[in-house]
Amino acid sequence: MMSFLPFSLQRVLPPLALAVLALTSSARADSYPSKAITIMPLLAAGTGLDVTVRLYAEQLSQAFGKPVVVENKPGGDGIVAIQAYLGANDDHVLMFGPSGSFTVHPFMYTKLSYNPADLIPIARVSTTILAVAVKKDAPYSNVKEFTEAARAAPGTFNSGLVQGITEFTFWGYEHHEKLQITQVPYRDINVAPVDLGEGRIQVVMSSLAVVQPQWRAGRIKLITVTNKNRVKAAPEVPTAREQGYPSLEVEGMAGLFGIKSMSEQLKEKIAADVREATADGSIGERLEATGQIINVGGPKEFASSIAEQSANVAAVARAIDFKAKN
Repeated sequence: MMSFLPFSLQRVLPPLALAVLALTSSARADSYPSKAITIMPLLAAGTGLDVTVRLYAEQLSQAFGKPVVVENKPGGDGIVAIQAYLGANDDHVLMFGPSGSFTVHPFMYTKLSYNPADLIPIARVSTTILAVAVKKDAPYSNVKEFTEAARAAPGTFNSGLVQGITEFTFWGYEHHEKLQITQVPYRDINVAPVDLGEGRIQVVMSSLAVVQPQWRAGRIKLITVTNKNRVKAAPEVPTAREQGYPSLEVEGMAGLFGIKSMSEQLKEKIAADVREATADGSIGERLEATGQIINVGGPKEFASSIAEQSANVAAVARAIDFKAKN
């Protein structure tokens, strides 16, 4: 029950003091929030994840009985929002974003302006559907056929990849399969599926939301989804693991984060409110249109998923000898 206290402190505090602290934390959780809540998404307004946070903000404001304000802080590879959230140091200011935006930061930058350990998971909210797409008339229709074609023509295939966890996952797949695929840098990843349909590049790995317009238009095809399970939005498309390519498996998790001083009771309360917000199914239906799946998890579950993701990124970074930026 007192796991939020350092072990050394538990040893020196008398039982009565521990009980008082427990009651204080519980009372604070019960009375939370005492004012309006601000949620800072890592991404810009209008993105799929921005839609997600606004749907939850609407539901949570009803549950809390207080306004929930969404304040977008895009830019700097997510670091702008992270710094603003940490700088506020307020349990009424929460951060929202995909874990894949920052699990790669310790490997991408030699110096970080924040401590990743200060990003405290509260609740996993959703999973973004990630997919690998090729040109509609390409002579390969699954990962095996694509892999063999790319291996047979080293250096001639070009890719378009979403920055962050998606890049690291694809780089790990390339390394494992001994492929030489040139990554084309995109300022706007939404251009990549258009280039794919025109044959200027040979593969795109991104969210379903990004490839969906060209896919629905019949210009490109999906050869796999990289989630752990098949998805309702594309039930006929097998997962990468099903096809024997676990190196391409990655979950695009997104959720809420709070400051380190939050008690376990308060984190669990917010997670319970998030879970309650999905009970009637309306949020899930609206998220499907943006290529996402409801996937609610509490603070411990979310933290465990992030730790697993970070370990996978670390393994890829070591395998490819990735060099961080200064």
